[in-house]
Amino acid sequence: MTDDARASPLLEAQGVAKSYGAVRALTDASLEVRAGEVVALMGANGAGKSTFVKILTGALRPDTGSVRIRGRDHFVASPAEARKSGLIPVYQEPSLIPDLDVADNLALGDTPVDAFRHWLSELGLGDTRLDAMIRDLPLATLRTMDLARALAGEPDVLLLDEMTAALPTDLVEKVLKVVRGQADAGRGVIYISHRFAEIAELCDRASVLRDGRTVGSVPIEEGVEQRVVEMMLGAKLDAGARAERRADTRHTGTPRLRVRNLSAGAKLPDVSFEAHAGEVLGIVALEGQGQDELFDLLAGFRQPEAGSIEVDGEAARFSHPADAIRAGLTLVPGNRADALLMQQSVQDNISLPFSARPANWGRIDARREEARVTEAIERLQIDTRAQGQVRRLSGGNQQKVTIGRWVATGVETLLLFDPTRGIDVRTKRQIYPLVRELAANGALVLFYTSELEEVQLACDRVVVIFNGRVVDMLDAADADEATLMRAAYGLTAGEAQAQGKVTA
Repeated sequence: MTDDARASPLLEAQGVAKSYGAVRALTDASLEVRAGEVVALMGANGAGKSTFVKILTGALRPDTGSVRIRGRDHFVASPAEARKSGLIPVYQEPSLIPDLDVADNLALGDTPVDAFRHWLSELGLGDTRLDAMIRDLPLATLRTMDLARALAGEPDVLLLDEMTAALPTDLVEKVLKVVRGQADAGRGVIYISHRFAEIAELCDRASVLRDGRTVGSVPIEEGVEQRVVEMMLGAKLDAGARAERRADTRHTGTPRLRVRNLSAGAKLPDVSFEAHAGEVLGIVALEGQGQDELFDLLAGFRQPEAGSIEVDGEAARFSHPADAIRAGLTLVPGNRADALLMQQSVQDNISLPFSARPANWGRIDARREEARVTEAIERLQIDTRAQGQVRRLSGGNQQKVTIGRWVATGVETLLLFDPTRGIDVRTKRQIYPLVRELAANGALVLFYTSELEEVQLACDRVVVIFNGRVVDMLDAADADEATLMRAAYGLTAGEAQAQGKVTA
């Protein structure tokens, strides 16, 4: 490709605006993508990133503004038209139909099967069966399949929205290599991520949105992280800020939760640990190491094949999620859509457990309920400008609604499954202190995270799972990223048992 071709923008967007009633999702968004470059599109949740991408790819129509593709004015009217124009997105949530198999999903999108298989192999999942049902595949596989489908369409501009947020480290490395290869081949990439390390490795420039406006574009160079954060938030932040933590993280007495030799299929053959009220216990594992099965068991979505669960010293068996909730175990799932009534209001979503409890039927105290909901909204700083429908909220605010539901109704044991996946640094810094506050008030919080640095920001102790077994358990103060990564790959297997830290 000639230098002139690389200098010509593949995509130019200027002055793009979009409103939902009184809510201004975008006010003045602009972006330029040239051949051969990866542009990071950055901003806090609610800044308008996903709305902007959906406009560029035809999923939404803008109110005002202009978009030029290869120098020609063009607003794509539908996702199908966007694909024909060479703009292909991979959205934050999988866009596959759960009740169909892989082959049927490919057929619906006219995806070339051979090209799909090629890219799936390049991404490390070449053994995925075309007759596998989508609902049976893990989230990381679904995200990777979405990317392989997009690449099979030979995009001129590839748009990736939090592509690596649910992926294990080995898959992330393959994704970054493939995406960089797209740019090296003369294509353009728009890359949305909250992970600065990936952006530093992959991207050429960062374009920053704040409150629906593009506030600037900066080249990726050493030390750019602080500058980008300042642009996103409009104020300087203490880069070293950490959530407040108690000095004493030792607990005695009867554990709030004890798991003994718990098993559920090949991915979770034998897990044991215990945790006490008043602590945040981190759970760390690479993708597919049994953490999904563990949380499903604790939340009552499936039953163990062997082993036991004890709550406050009493044996517990859950045949339904309602049984787990009655025992005090409440889940905030990794997929926000699984927990929310998207067409309902913030008030309705947070107050749902009040009316779901049979003990409250016929005598709901509406005034008390409203007060508790209002308190939760204020504590979590939930943006309620679009509270008529939760689907209008940013991803970060939707996540705060799922947590706020249990803050309002009271929580004994909170199961947080990757609660900060795909949300911005500002919302993360609101969630960490809240988690610490819940523990300080006597709750137990189990905190699975795919971002290793979060362990020292939010947790007291951490359990590392490898091949469905606990291979290490250590204080958060000792759980730096290198130590956790070694354990997550099974390099310290048996060490925790030798130290007498893991309950058999």
